[in-house]
Amino acid sequence: MSAPAFPLSALVGQEALVEALLVNAVAPDVGGVLVRGERGTAKSTAVRALAPLLPPVTAAVGQPWCFAPGEAAPGGIVPADAEAEERPAPLVELPLGATLDRLVGALDLGRALAGEQAFEAGLLARAHRGILYVDEVNLLPDHLVDALLDAAASGVARVEREAVSVTHAARFLLVGTMNVEEGELRPQLLDRFGLGVEVRAPRDRVVRAEIVRRRLAFERDPAGFVARFAAQERALAARIAEARGRLGAVRLPERELLRITGACAELEIDGVRGDIVCARAAQALAALDGADEVTEEHVRRAAALALAHRRHRDPLGGTSGSSPEEDLQRALDGDDLPPEPDPDPDLTPPNGTGSNSSGSSASGEGGSGSAQPASSGGDSGAGASGSGEGGPGDASHGDGDGPRDGDGSRPEAAGGPAADAPFSPTARARERRDPPAPATLPLAALA
Repeated sequence: MSAPAFPLSALVGQEALVEALLVNAVAPDVGGVLVRGERGTAKSTAVRALAPLLPPVTAAVGQPWCFAPGEAAPGGIVPADAEAEERPAPLVELPLGATLDRLVGALDLGRALAGEQAFEAGLLARAHRGILYVDEVNLLPDHLVDALLDAAASGVARVEREAVSVTHAARFLLVGTMNVEEGELRPQLLDRFGLGVEVRAPRDRVVRAEIVRRRLAFERDPAGFVARFAAQERALAARIAEARGRLGAVRLPERELLRITGACAELEIDGVRGDIVCARAAQALAALDGADEVTEEHVRRAAALALAHRRHRDPLGGTSGSSPEEDLQRALDGDDLPPEPDPDPDLTPPNGTGSNSSGSSASGEGGSGSAQPASSGGDSGAGASGSGEGGPGDASHGDGDGPRDGDGSRPEAAGGPAADAPFSPTARARERRDPPAPATLPLAALA
């Protein structure tokens, strides 16, 4: 029996890495993730922790690998009426010294000497419908990386050898890790990875202490440590499964699509692969947040993962006076984007007053009729009128038909259920601005 993996929900200080892995778990067509960073930053730990959270896969009974009925397997098409069973998603690691034959498969020499033509499946077949993890991907030969990325992009593995011609399905979540001190990948290969994450060890001593505390507790009692995070792991697995089911219904508004393409154009991203990946990642993030529509917040989070490794680097190491992160956020501002469509133009005219509000007119009981910010009333749902007694469209209801400011936008609510939702974009944005200290786990409590 294999040792338990360190729980993904127990990782501390690598939020961007975890988010990139979750996006790929929800939408494998994003194209995998390249994790670049210094040694000892939980790169391998995070990848191995993701596999147990993936939903089980369907495979035909008797198949050595996870090929479902009707799929093209190395031995041919699996019969459509074959009996099926559920299996855990596989995690396959590509060793550094692997050859091309080991990756894609080759002729089975032992059976060939006996006069039988047989194909020995490679690691691509083993990783089908699971995770293919490549450590030190920058040290692999270029032809091996090319074959790996071709299969990841097409979802098909093709083998053409002396007397062998085999094509089989090869859909997997590709994760590559590398230490930039040991060499870079060619730009053409960097672009083939859907998302890219830079990881660094935290500089906060409290965070580092919590990392050490949890690691020591895990090494002392792996099973007990995993049991303490079992509830969080189940919740995370359910979140991934629910997001997969919701993904197809997530809408990408035209305004946010133009925000993506405008930023890619301004940053001079080569080709349109970055645009496509960013759009897919934004939809996956919306699905993970339980949203039905992509927002600006989702686009900004997705762009940070999808575009950073695609940007041109200054060969002389110069600087333009601003950081790459600042340049990216500025490109996403979208000053020339079209305005958002009014959700209900009949109830909310351009002057910012509701047509059904009893306190909206200058001569009415509500005073001047100008919309006041919700915070001025001492309540997150305070009304626009001075009397506080509005009609069906009054802001005191706290619904989407409330008042707007003079520019037509709704005033920001100070708190309220939506702002406090655990996976809401507002809550996630606030968490990134003011990251909370990790919940500590005293060693005595974990003994």
